[in-house]
Amino acid sequence: EVQFVESGGGSAQAGGSLRLSCVASGFTFNLNTMNWYRQAPGKERELVASILSTSVITTYADSVKGRFTITRDNAKNTVYLQMNNLKPEDTAVYYCGALGTWGHGTQVTVSK
Repeated sequence: EVQFVESGGGSAQAGGSLRLSCVASGFTFNLNTMNWYRQAPGKERELVASILSTSVITTYADSVKGRFTITRDNAKNTVYLQMNNLKPEDTAVYYCGALGTWGHGTQVTVSK
């Protein structure tokens, strides 16, 4: 069974930082692209960042470029999202996923 367990969410002030982690299981982690998504209240889920299996290529939504960094540790089946210079509009539930599915998410709330 494919599973993702996200952690590291919480509250931060604008300009602050948070680091999200996601442990994956049930598939060959080191052969798959990993993704971080987010969904804000009343909005559709959006793709925030992706990282290829070899970590050579990463992609980001325009709204987070230069502020967020996605990395992975294939030995630990874990993907990370370092979020710096947070903005109130980053408030959302953040999910990691692959293979067309994702976990239960972790809440990130950014106050002014």
